[in-house]
Amino acid sequence: MMDPTQEKYLEEKCLLVDNQDNVVGEATKRQCHLVSENGDILLHRAFSVFLFNSKGELLIQKRSHTKITYPNKYTNSCCSHPLADIAEEIESKDIVGIKKAALRKLNHELGIEPDKLSLDDLIYVTRIHYKDSGDGTFGEHEIDYIIFIKKDLDVKPNPNEVSDAIYVSLNRFDQFLSEVGDDELTPWFKMIFKKKLLALWWKNLDYIDKYMDHKNILKLDMNDNL
Repeated sequence: MMDPTQEKYLEEKCLLVDNQDNVVGEATKRQCHLVSENGDILLHRAFSVFLFNSKGELLIQKRSHTKITYPNKYTNSCCSHPLADIAEEIESKDIVGIKKAALRKLNHELGIEPDKLSLDDLIYVTRIHYKDSGDGTFGEHEIDYIIFIKKDLDVKPNPNEVSDAIYVSLNRFDQFLSEVGDDELTPWFKMIFKKKLLALWWKNLDYIDKYMDHKNILKLDMNDNL
């Protein structure tokens, strides 16, 4: 039985996109995450926020058991979608819509007050395209905007969204993985880690502008090598 709060969110509308990230329509979250009989999942727009503190430690969250997709999995700081229901989140210039959606979800998931962050604090790194069949009923197929933030912020996780949130240093990340197992990571987080993108970006956190790519969309598949 689904958590009633999480089930309500399934009626929110996401932005459908083509392989070049052009908006081609909208569909409910339920429709966007359902895996069809032939394995198809609607391609939609999403974002993943990586929140670092001033010591360069990454905030990793554990998704609540109430989540319909990937419950109890560890992942990056905050993940969600811009909504077609919210006009300002459709704005494409300078990815303002994505950033406003990220601010909304950082408040919803982690209790970060909107006045503690500005749009300039959110650094757009690149986009990834990935697909995962999840539990066979609900999965993901996203063009996912990677957003970095480096700032000391108070977090108060929403227990309906997040069951745990911890800061991990780059030096301790391998130990963290050995403790939880990489099978306990969400697929997008695992792909970013396995493809060595996370380590590259993390090591160059203060020089992340050198690794920004706003033209290309990096297609990730765990069966391929970069």
